[in-house]
Amino acid sequence: MPKKEIVQVDMAAPNVNLSTATRFGNLVFVAGQTGRHHVTGEVGKDIREQVRFTLDKIQVILEAAGTSLDNVLSVLTHLTGREYLDAYNEEYNKYFPTNKPARTTVHVDLNAQDLMVEITVVACIPD
Repeated sequence: MPKKEIVQVDMAAPNVNLSTATRFGNLVFVAGQTGRHHVTGEVGKDIREQVRFTLDKIQVILEAAGTSLDNVLSVLTHLTGREYLDAYNEEYNKYFPTNKPARTTVHVDLNAQDLMVEITVVACIPD
């Protein structure tokens, strides 16, 4: 039986209350990532920049786990404004132009007022 492994990633402003990602067998579970730059910790200035920062950060995490955005199976997105959906979709489509993962997008309040997006993914590590 596989064992749960913590994926170690050096990021700016890590949340000490959670693991950035866990790996179980050939699955990688990435905790919700927000619109902060993964090196500087700076919050993106608008929804487009926050989506890019978030997906770039997820890409770094997946690479540390031995996989990539190409292997994302599902995406759960939290947006703080319904008005952000079109811009979010445009940026999202740059990262997932084809072979799109299953996705759910919801409207919520996040823990910090300056954050507009949080994205959680599950990916596989191909054989």
